[in-house]
Amino acid sequence: MITTDFAPGSPCRLDLGTPDVRAGAAFYGAVLGWRYEAMGGAGEDAEGGMFRTDGRIVAGIGTLTEDGARSAWMLYHSVTDADATTRAVESAGGTVRVAPTDLDGWGRMAQVSDPQGGQFAVWQPGSTKGVELVDEPGSLCRTELYTSDAAAAEEFYGGVLGWRFSDMELTAAAW
Repeated sequence: MITTDFAPGSPCRLDLGTPDVRAGAAFYGAVLGWRYEAMGGAGEDAEGGMFRTDGRIVAGIGTLTEDGARSAWMLYHSVTDADATTRAVESAGGTVRVAPTDLDGWGRMAQVSDPQGGQFAVWQPGSTKGVELVDEPGSLCRTELYTSDAAAAEEFYGGVLGWRFSDMELTAAAW
């Protein structure tokens, strides 16, 4: 279950990086009914903004900034200190792709990769803690990590984000 309590290590934000914000906003508006709100009142030509459902933030969208990057979703995990977390990522064999950056008082973020190449981001809340709607139709309800080395992932994410692990039998009832 996803919640908006945003305990350290939990998913708290979801952003789409795309070369065409206007087209992405139109697509998700048509498919999920999301309403796009440009950042800073810049209108349709803004470099990004927020998606809302019933007035609550469900995701963000922004122009891709990395060379050669393709449209993709980025999941952010709540942390108390983005700088300390990126140091932990590097110490655990991961890579910092975007160094910790302040975002106008909203929070501090960094984008990283685990040792197997899985990309994720961390969010140190400022005035914005994260999405405002989860576990409802049209909002974030489940996240999973697919990896080639589960034991290494457990060690990495346990050390970096404080995750704990247990086996779960996969049956139709689990879904």
